[in-house]
Amino acid sequence: MKTKPISFLIAALLAVVAHGQSQPNIIYILADDLGYGDLGCYGQQVIQTPNLDRMADEGIRFTNHYAGSTVCGPSRSCLLEGKHSGNTYVRGNGELQMREDPHDMIFPQALKKAGYHTALIGKSGLGCNTDDASLLHKKGFDYFFGFTSHTQAHWYFPQYLWRNDGGTVTKVEYPNNTLHEGDNYSSELVIDEALAYIEQQKEGPFFLHLAFQIPHASLRAKEEWKAKYRPILNETPLPPKNKHPHYSYEREPKTTFAAMVSYMDHNMGLLLAKLHELGIAENTLVMFASDNGAMEEGGHMRASFNSSGELRGGKRDMWGGGIRTPMIAWWPSKIQPGQVTDHVSAFWDISPTVRELAGAKPQADTDGISMVPVLLGQGEQATHDTLYWEFFERGGKRAILKGKWKLILYKTNTDLDPRVELFDLSKDISEQNNVAAQHPEVVSELQRLMESARTPAEHPHFKLAIERTQKKK
Repeated sequence: MKTKPISFLIAALLAVVAHGQSQPNIIYILADDLGYGDLGCYGQQVIQTPNLDRMADEGIRFTNHYAGSTVCGPSRSCLLEGKHSGNTYVRGNGELQMREDPHDMIFPQALKKAGYHTALIGKSGLGCNTDDASLLHKKGFDYFFGFTSHTQAHWYFPQYLWRNDGGTVTKVEYPNNTLHEGDNYSSELVIDEALAYIEQQKEGPFFLHLAFQIPHASLRAKEEWKAKYRPILNETPLPPKNKHPHYSYEREPKTTFAAMVSYMDHNMGLLLAKLHELGIAENTLVMFASDNGAMEEGGHMRASFNSSGELRGGKRDMWGGGIRTPMIAWWPSKIQPGQVTDHVSAFWDISPTVRELAGAKPQADTDGISMVPVLLGQGEQATHDTLYWEFFERGGKRAILKGKWKLILYKTNTDLDPRVELFDLSKDISEQNNVAAQHPEVVSELQRLMESARTPAEHPHFKLAIERTQKKK
């Protein structure tokens, strides 16, 4: 990693003077496919997550926070662009990535202009299946280390990772790794890199987007972490296989999944300890969330640990289990400890929030609302009239949330008259009772709001899906 040039330090100093106070360091952490109910502070009874539970005790826990989408690519796009999935370029997974500026602008670029050093370590959110590591610097990250391809990030013993340091791209190879086995465990590499980055940038201000693979399949954990859960779960190992499928074949899927989540929690403990060790905890905001709901891949079953809690469904669903995520914010000097909020928020709120805290230029075209008042307990918190999602897999799905009402449409890529589900979340948090027939006026209003919420997709893949349906009308 390169040291900061004099020009950067001057810019940072000017930014501090301009805003009249020290700018906070900001760390935004994403787990991959972690369910709403996979943490102790969100009701998990078996998997141990003491560091994240302590982070919630010392900060604020959100109970109504929503991901950008129900799968990773579009969800991360919503996060970085500050827009919902009806207004972003990347609206699904596939062979695609964001375009270079001035298209698909993301908030790290604005933080850079405000004097921040910016980094993304782990799984890139700029695309899906791509090996273009050069894009990270072009889009506003001074430093990057990790996966650019989401498919490559399925495996914990990669044969290579990418580093982009100030625009200089290096392919870091691990010749003894074979995707499913090896001597370089990617989650260990990522947390070590993150701790080194924080150490180097301790003078601040810095923005670190730390994007874990865990606990997404493949299921792979080190033996020391699996050993902690064997006497708890007493799992009978599955029979051995000679070959691995796409995801690794894990004979102890329950034990391994629990071990992965606890290892991720351990890494969170290392990160928070590093901030205290360096004396910068009180000037650092740390946020933690998951990119979408709980998976059922690589041998893991949501029911094994009640991973969605009281919510219905999981990854690829528009029910709460697919798009509602844990969200914890921690800032020792600023956030009052022990808070729980039911403020309704979403990934597209992160951009306006961090811009405000950093003293960066506000985003003119955001769908988000700054959460600074609820974080700091100061001023009146603005609220969303609606939240909107669209998803292009499985025939297409759309969803909209307005107050207590949530509407979901199915087969929106193909059907002129999509199937409708309407739920009253004030009475039915688990979305079990479809009341669309009893409230046709609510269905009509929410369908109208859906159409006005979105803009036409620009990427050909998503654009064609909509055009095919429109031609049938």
